[in-house]
Amino acid sequence: MIARAENDVRKQVSEDEWQVRVDLAACYRIIAMHGWDDLVFTHISARVPGPDEHFLINPYGMLFEEITASSLVKVDLEGDKVVDSPYPVNPAGFTIHSAVHEARPDVGCVLHTHSKAGVAVSAQADGLLPLSQISLIPYATLGYHDYEGIALNEDEKPRLVADLGNNHALILRNHGLLTVGTTIADAFLMMYALETACQTQIMAQSSGGDLVQVPAPIVAGIRAQVEQVTRGLGGDLAWPALLRKLDRRDASFRD
Repeated sequence: MIARAENDVRKQVSEDEWQVRVDLAACYRIIAMHGWDDLVFTHISARVPGPDEHFLINPYGMLFEEITASSLVKVDLEGDKVVDSPYPVNPAGFTIHSAVHEARPDVGCVLHTHSKAGVAVSAQADGLLPLSQISLIPYATLGYHDYEGIALNEDEKPRLVADLGNNHALILRNHGLLTVGTTIADAFLMMYALETACQTQIMAQSSGGDLVQVPAPIVAGIRAQVEQVTRGLGGDLAWPALLRKLDRRDASFRD
């Protein structure tokens, strides 16, 4: 059944789209592998190559560890399916993603999580602190968006987009984390940095001692340094290695 479904979908799409499907399915599996998934909730979306404003998103009701290239649902900016699929799409999830994709044509992937560390930092008044070297990567390109309830309100879209601006990371207050990238690999690498920074911050705060922040002059100049050091956010290097790791564990994401 899986092989037939994979063959049926692959016949309907271009090779470029199929590659995006494989990478996006891999990203879902990698998020699950790191323990950042939230049952069937939250989403990662990717832009389909080509002139149409079409996007791939997870089939609502499947665990991240179950998602395959062929099971991903293709939708338009309204969240309507453009290719028949037996799976629904979570409307609350796509509200956030469609807002970013519509406003940021440079964004190929939007990644949103509800990880425990991410939600914990999102609830802190000072948000992410410059406590570690890795925290400086998202810190240099980070916005904040205040909580407005479950994301079903179309009116929230312009405020979310404005709060993201041209950044590549966004902390959704009392909600979670969001990162964007030109590629799926870049969005994941930014999330890896942001999530690791949040975990490190919670661990450091739990020690009960005084915390040493990175000095302000270094923080002030970090944006230019980050752009120089992480051009492409390291996706070209780290992503193929992550795919090899997935293949060793379970290559069914490619189906």
